[in-house]
Amino acid sequence: MVRKQLKSLFKMEDLFKKLEELKASLTGDMFADMEIKEQIHKLEMEIKGVKSINQECPIDGSCENCGS
Repeated sequence: MVRKQLKSLFKMEDLFKKLEELKASLTGDMFADMEIKEQIHKLEMEIKGVKSINQECPIDGSCENCGS
């Protein structure tokens, strides 16, 4: 049980680290950052425990999974 919790904790730590790395790599150019922002969004959903219904999340204001 403890081993499973530690594994989960390390996974979350890795997710937060990757999230910070992605945020630091944003350039401010909307087109250049689109793919990075999608990766950030997916990581944030995973961290929050939001499950995608169809494994795709359109980041155009119409996501029924997370409300973005």
